[in-house]
Amino acid sequence: MARFLFIPGAWHGGSCFERLRAPLERAGHSMLTPDLPGAGGDARAMAQVSLEGWAQFIVGEARRQAEPVILCAHSRGGIIASQAAELAPEAFAALVYISGALIPDGQSLYDMIGRSMETGRFGAALSPVHGGLGLRFDPAAAAEFFYQLCSPEDQRQSAAQLIDEPVRPFSTALRLTAARFGRVPRHYIECAQDRTFPLDVQRAMQAVLPCRSVTTLQSDHSPFISMPETLAGALATIAEQE
Repeated sequence: MARFLFIPGAWHGGSCFERLRAPLERAGHSMLTPDLPGAGGDARAMAQVSLEGWAQFIVGEARRQAEPVILCAHSRGGIIASQAAELAPEAFAALVYISGALIPDGQSLYDMIGRSMETGRFGAALSPVHGGLGLRFDPAAAAEFFYQLCSPEDQRQSAAQLIDEPVRPFSTALRLTAARFGRVPRHYIECAQDRTFPLDVQRAMQAVLPCRSVTTLQSDHSPFISMPETLAGALATIAEQE
């Protein structure tokens, strides 16, 4: 059966995916949920962070497995998944973007959606930390943008676990080729009620880089919390396809 490797989105650690473990294991699968090096760290740790370094870290995690893994990336994690696939396409059986940043060659996450996220209520929730090396997200705004379909208790607990986000990967242009990144099958899981990456943004990204399959969940930005059984079922279906 499949082995899933998960990349958390901005301001999140690998533990955010923990509710997927039981349903995936019941279906015979296994999962890995590492924290990204430097995320949530101090200024010295954040100064070491780069998109290339994160991609190399994920490649290392994948290569330690006996077989190619299904790489699942949430939100900002999408840029890491794409760059990792470019570095080592043989390490990945498939890429799954869970409301993920699916950005083409030569562009950065900031180029695609960054400016629109600096304004309004989302932008107001951001504050620089560690001399501008990181961004902090106001926990009081987390329920509105990340967890609006989660229970009040899940909203409280999840917001309390947010970590500071290194900023350098946001503005780093991806370097992708059809011969490497392009040969790994891509799948997209849309979150129709997402307030961080609205559905029209998700679909605009897919129009540029079409995926082998698209699954739509009536979810907020965090289906691994609000509907883990449903998300696990969608991932199991993708595993069967691959």
